[in-house]
Amino acid sequence: MDLVKEIQGLKKKKNAVILAHYYQVPEIQDIADYVGDSLGLSQRAAETNADIIVFAGVHFMAETAKILNPSKKVVLPDLNAGCSLADSCPPEAFKQFTEAHPDHVVITYVNCSAEIKALSDIVCTSSNALKIVQSIPRETPIIFAPDKNLGAYIMKETGRNMLLWDGSCVVHEAFSMDKLIELHKKHPDYKIIAHPESEDHILKTATYIGSTSGMINYVKSHADQKFIVATEAGILHKMREEMPHTELIPAPAKEDNTCACSECHFMKMNTLQKLYDCLLNESPEIEVDPGIIDRALLPIERMLELSK
Repeated sequence: MDLVKEIQGLKKKKNAVILAHYYQVPEIQDIADYVGDSLGLSQRAAETNADIIVFAGVHFMAETAKILNPSKKVVLPDLNAGCSLADSCPPEAFKQFTEAHPDHVVITYVNCSAEIKALSDIVCTSSNALKIVQSIPRETPIIFAPDKNLGAYIMKETGRNMLLWDGSCVVHEAFSMDKLIELHKKHPDYKIIAHPESEDHILKTATYIGSTSGMINYVKSHADQKFIVATEAGILHKMREEMPHTELIPAPAKEDNTCACSECHFMKMNTLQKLYDCLLNESPEIEVDPGIIDRALLPIERMLELSK
């Protein structure tokens, strides 16, 4: 069976749209209607006229699409495609944390569960986190969750003293400083670019720090240069597609693995076969409690409004 052809036929028949993150496997990125970062995916999910949203990403991303489209069917190729960062922020513990600091504005990174978004005042992504934080009056105290590395980066950039939740992404904490230094010695003409979820010692080596879309745009505007890329290795597919002559090397991980890079196990759980199956069967479907949708929608809409 030609899965690509079958998926395209089902998509047309069912008026479905396929949204995929840059960290998905190449064959899913190639068939998607839109490939982007969390902000771009949220914006597309808010704008779509499709009856079915096939979200090729991880669970919190599909939840965000459902919150923005409660009347539409949202399906995820593999329901077990979770997120280590989202898992690091349990709703009950975070609720107690926010209640202990009632005077703080709660800003949460989109990489969190629907329940956490429902406890938030405003949501952000790595593309707009600086802008979101800077939109809050300086005298207003801020809780930033769940990513402590992104939060620390924002504090450094803005001079704001935020209260950080102690969460992190295992993928972006998997980079080896020793191996990175060794790699850079072998390729001294390569510039390091990094995602702000990475640890501070990695960010200090970077020429550019930004979201996945920001990193792609930076490479586009410096296509004559060479890069070591410190984020999930799936981004290299889009970079190589758009800048085929630009030399790129993934930043090395602490542990040896199949690609000597840092990969998200959850992102790679989605396959073309699973995408076909979920579109055919319209399952597994993402369900979010209506009460949580009502509370989570406002902070997401605030983010989208500020991102225009």
